[in-house]
Amino acid sequence: MAGQQKVQTQATLPLFSDPPQDDTQTRLPEGGRLPSYIKDHRTRLRQRFNEGGAAALPDYELLELLLFRSLPRQDVKPLAHRLLKQFGDFARVVSAAPDRLLQVKGVGEAVVTDLKLLEAAAQRLTRAKVMQRQVISSWDALLDYCHTVMAHRATEHFRVLFLDRKNCLIADEEQARGTVDHVPVYPREVARRALALDASAVILVHNHPSGDPTPSDGDIDMTQRVQQALTSLGITLHDHLIIGSAAELSFRAEGLL
Repeated sequence: MAGQQKVQTQATLPLFSDPPQDDTQTRLPEGGRLPSYIKDHRTRLRQRFNEGGAAALPDYELLELLLFRSLPRQDVKPLAHRLLKQFGDFARVVSAAPDRLLQVKGVGEAVVTDLKLLEAAAQRLTRAKVMQRQVISSWDALLDYCHTVMAHRATEHFRVLFLDRKNCLIADEEQARGTVDHVPVYPREVARRALALDASAVILVHNHPSGDPTPSDGDIDMTQRVQQALTSLGITLHDHLIIGSAAELSFRAEGLL
């Protein structure tokens, strides 16, 4: 607990620069200087990233590079390996829930904040590629966004994408969160929100934490009920996407709509 509190008081600093040596809160016993083996290692990782990008680094080194900012006065390699062992890969570490991250030895508020900041940035970047654009012409970008936001969630999340008369995405809203294998969906609420946004069509999206995007009987029944509620109002249900860990399923492509 004491070690965790120490992490929480450390100041966060720019990712690609070493911390000022007069930071008394995080000063090392050696006069505030990083041991040469750590400093040289960080320099090499930064250089490889700058020259080759993310493709030049395996998951644990990319995670180290991020943790340099969160823990500027520590050897972060052991923590990077612990996080990957706990969650599986870089994407799952970044998207892990804060309470689960805090259960990993060495993780404090500084680490959680920086990981969640990176997650938010990734979601904003992919979302910007689809908002106010025609869904048909940006379908791959839409799938990328859905995977970024939902593929690695530990519980089911249900989103609705609202489209205007030109099939441009005008709103993207999370409607509900559930358990590992169920999320509550209320067709009337979907229809009511579509009316409020003056949407002409919607796309339903939810994830399967199991990784398998195959629809359940409940998924099919819920989709039919939402479609009935929307059709009565003259609103089209374009598709229902189920997002798995590495693939997605389209109800329309599968002939379920």
